[in-house]
Amino acid sequence: MDFDIRPPATELAAALQHRIDRKTKPHGALGRLEALALQIGLAQQTLNPQIRQPHVAVFAGDHGAARAGVSAFPQEVTWQMVENFLAGGAAINVFCRQMGLDLTIVDAGVNHDFGRRPGLVDAKVANGTANYLEAPAMSADQCRAAVARGRDLAHALAANGCNLVGFGEMGIGNTASATLLTCCLAGADLRTATGRGTGLDDAGVSRKQKLLGEALARGGRISEPLAALAEYGGFEIAMMVGAMLGAAEKRMVLLIDGFIVTSALLVAHAIAPQILPYCVFAHRSKEQGHAVQLEHLGVDALMDLDLRLGEGTGAALAFPLVQAAVNFLNDMASFDSARVDGQLEPGR
Repeated sequence: MDFDIRPPATELAAALQHRIDRKTKPHGALGRLEALALQIGLAQQTLNPQIRQPHVAVFAGDHGAARAGVSAFPQEVTWQMVENFLAGGAAINVFCRQMGLDLTIVDAGVNHDFGRRPGLVDAKVANGTANYLEAPAMSADQCRAAVARGRDLAHALAANGCNLVGFGEMGIGNTASATLLTCCLAGADLRTATGRGTGLDDAGVSRKQKLLGEALARGGRISEPLAALAEYGGFEIAMMVGAMLGAAEKRMVLLIDGFIVTSALLVAHAIAPQILPYCVFAHRSKEQGHAVQLEHLGVDALMDLDLRLGEGTGAALAFPLVQAAVNFLNDMASFDSARVDGQLEPGR
C-alpha cells in the first residue's frame, strides 16, 4: 500500500525559532512547549499555526486470543465498554468534554452488533480476529481492508476541517497484541515488553508471557510491518495504522496515546518513517513496553502520569499542552511589540 506522506519542509524553521526566541521570556524558558510550537508550525507550514476542530477517535475491536487467557477481563467487556463510550460515561468522554474535543467511536471489529448509533462509525471488518496462538490473526485482505478504512476515516475528518486527531483504542487482549508487534518491529525482548495490561497479577503476567512466547514460536518474529500486523494485530490496531498514515498525508497533527496506540504507530512508522514529524507523544504509559517503543522511535513523551487506561485518555489530557504551545506562539507579546528589553538573564 502506498501513502503520500511528505516530511515537513524545513525552510520555515529559522523564522519559527526566531519568533519563539523573541517572545517576552528568557531563551528556552518555556521548555518543551517551545519545541512543540516549532514542530506544529513546521507540520502546518506556517508561522501562525492553528488547531481546528480537534478530534479524538477511539477504535474498538475484539481479539481471538482473549479467550485463551491473555487478559484479566472477558472478551465481552469490549462491547460493554463501547456502550459506555456511547452513553458518555467513560473516562475518555469526561476528558473530551472537559477539553472541548470531539469524540468518535469506531467499530473496527467488535464481536457485537450495535446497530446504527449516534457517535458510532461502523467500519467493522469482522467480528474479531482469529486466535494468533493457532493461526494468523487476520488474512492479508482483512488487514489491507482495515488499513484502508482507517485511511478513509482520517481523510473524512480532514475534509470536515479537523487538523488534529488523537488516537485511542478499546479491545480486551490488545495489550498482548501490542506486545507481539513491539517484539517484531522494535526488536524488544518478550519479557521486557510484556506488562500487566488490564491488571494481571504476577501469575497472570507469567501466563501471558508463556502464551505470547508460543505465539511467536508459531508465527515468528516478523519484521515486514503489514505481515506482522496481519499475524498478531487487531482490527482496531490495523485501522489506527491506516488512520495515522491518512492523517499524516493530510498534514494533521497526530496525538499519540499509550502502549497500544504506539504499537500501531510502530507499524505506520515502518511503512512510512516520514510520519514521525507529525506525531506528538502524549504520555509515557505505565505499561512497561511503552518505554521500549519510545526508545525505538527516538522520541520523548510530554507527560508521565502513570496512566495505563487507554481509550485515548492520555491524548485528551495532553491536548491543553498542544493548545498552549500554539497559543503562546500566536498570542504572546514579543520583546519588540511589548517594548521590553530583550537582554534577559538566561534561566530566570
